[in-house]
Amino acid sequence: MSKKTYSIFGAGAAGLYTAWRLLDGKSKLAKNEKMLVKGDVLELYDWGKYDFSKKNPGTREPGARVCTWHYKDDKDNSYLELGGMRYLYWDGTPEGPGHRLVTKTIEELDLKKDSVPFNESADPLMSLRSKNMYISDINSNQPAPYFANNYAQDAPPDDGFTTIQSVAITQTSGPTTRREWCKFYEEGRINIDMPDSSIYQKGDLLKEIGYWNLGYDMLDQEGFSYLSDGNGYSSNVVNSNSAQSFNVNDEFLPGTEYKTLIKGYSSLFDSLFEEVEKLAKQKGIIFNYYPNIRLRSIVHTKSGVHFTTATRKDPDALAERKKCDAAFLAMPRAAIELVAQASRYSDAEGVDVLNHEKVQLYLESVLMEPSYKIGMFFDTPWWRVTEAGSPTYPAKITSYFLTQEGIEKLKKENFPSKYLKEIEKAKNPVIIANTFNDKASFIAAVENAIQERLTFKEEKQIAQIAELDTIGPSITDMPIRQVVYFGDNARDGKGKKVYGILASYDDIQYATFWKPLELGPNATREIPESRDCQPLEGPREATPVMVKMLRSQLASLHFGPQADYSYVPEPLETRYMDWSLPPFNAGYHAYKSHYNLGDVQRKIRKPSQLVPNTDSEIFIVGETYSNDQAWVEGAFCTAESVLNDFFGIEPIIDEKYYPFISPE
Repeated sequence: MSKKTYSIFGAGAAGLYTAWRLLDGKSKLAKNEKMLVKGDVLELYDWGKYDFSKKNPGTREPGARVCTWHYKDDKDNSYLELGGMRYLYWDGTPEGPGHRLVTKTIEELDLKKDSVPFNESADPLMSLRSKNMYISDINSNQPAPYFANNYAQDAPPDDGFTTIQSVAITQTSGPTTRREWCKFYEEGRINIDMPDSSIYQKGDLLKEIGYWNLGYDMLDQEGFSYLSDGNGYSSNVVNSNSAQSFNVNDEFLPGTEYKTLIKGYSSLFDSLFEEVEKLAKQKGIIFNYYPNIRLRSIVHTKSGVHFTTATRKDPDALAERKKCDAAFLAMPRAAIELVAQASRYSDAEGVDVLNHEKVQLYLESVLMEPSYKIGMFFDTPWWRVTEAGSPTYPAKITSYFLTQEGIEKLKKENFPSKYLKEIEKAKNPVIIANTFNDKASFIAAVENAIQERLTFKEEKQIAQIAELDTIGPSITDMPIRQVVYFGDNARDGKGKKVYGILASYDDIQYATFWKPLELGPNATREIPESRDCQPLEGPREATPVMVKMLRSQLASLHFGPQADYSYVPEPLETRYMDWSLPPFNAGYHAYKSHYNLGDVQRKIRKPSQLVPNTDSEIFIVGETYSNDQAWVEGAFCTAESVLNDFFGIEPIIDEKYYPFISPE
């Protein structure tokens, strides 16, 4: 048998996971010619040059749309995230919630010891229409500054999601498991009687309805504006597929436990790359890593997959003509479309799979959602209550969140076992994985569960285990939109304290606000956006005018609408990432209405399934066409499904309760 070459295009989450599982996976078949063996070649192409290790240095930390940024680019200093930030922890139970493949991968790479809570505040600060308030303040006496139907402004803005969903599901009805949601995407309908004034009626399929359209119909202009402004994400209320949007907007349920890695989320991809190198060496498989090279065009022939490459220096010109036995396009929609453009006009013989009309239809099934993030480091946590003082509206980012892992720690500290048993059983209120805004309410819930008073020592023990310096966010309708507080998270904690915040977490229309401020008032743009690959180069330094604009809006958020920008100190360092630029052209994706998204997921991963009389070893993996868009989990799940179904590799976990993509 001749030696095989497998080529992976994209060294982000999907590309690295694909490489790892090709090397680490076990075959489901006694004889499997698709498994990589000694002498085979595994190629990894990287349009950028990620900083994987001292041996493979680069311009920015790895992870594609994950990008950890350390103060002064020193990994011993405090960090914040300018891309993907976290994952939903899975407790390993058959029907437990969470991101199973990310959790499993972290365990397999021996990173569980680095996994730490990343919990949202239960009482975030909000500034909407120049009114500053906390979620807990909003009631009929202190409504949010909107005039919505049915007094919706008397309740938190996220209640709008529940109102929209009530056309099909309630707290006691509707899909709960992943399989049930996949079925709902195809069959979910409006199942209540709608008023004559409604645009939509009972029986209408939700997959054929845009979420913005439905939300406007249910909430009216003011109600929808309140939801759009107050939930913090424009991407949650765009005109995406309503059936899928119901699930997406259900992600932040009580009991969900978010985690990240203590060295930054990008460290997951350092470890994956290192594991790929190690496994390839152990198995005698030739691993070739090609940074600063992109896929230019690709066609299917009887003799294999033929493709051309281009360099970062000259991204349109032909660099090399090459061939492989299987090609994995670990790329988002925008990057795939660039490849399709070049393939369309090439003279190479073969089947141009990407430009078949049905493939193009399915490639266009997702919305590309721009995102823009700006990080700042300070020498004080000025947004908090401190001995030196506090802002008028401090971020309430200290809360109490006891996990099962915390219970295990308390056992080791000889905390009374009978108390722990009662805490685990507590239902009114639930204590495990439930957020408490303050120490008093947390201790009260514990004492209610155990029906005893804690001693001073016991109270200190359990409070220390459960206390979180939570991440926020604060939410506003100003262009900064969301602020996430990373604080002082340096690994050694010995040097000068530096405190980081994600000062602006933007998506969709808000992303365009910052573009003119990148250059300031005395500069002319010289690089066309179609050639500006800033997301691959790394966080770019902000101009003084951008910094001043950020300080002005942060002052309004934390000190009140009339506060001068000088209330916020000058930052030590400020940088931004514009995810609307190539090669991603989007921070995240969402399915459009009028598509069977399950069929899209199943077919687009091997697009030749959509081309008559063609069976090509070209595959598409990544979060774009997944069940978990905008998450690393989506990238891992599409890659896992391709390797299970087309390469005979055993699933990394049991798929019974957790299909990696929508099943038929």
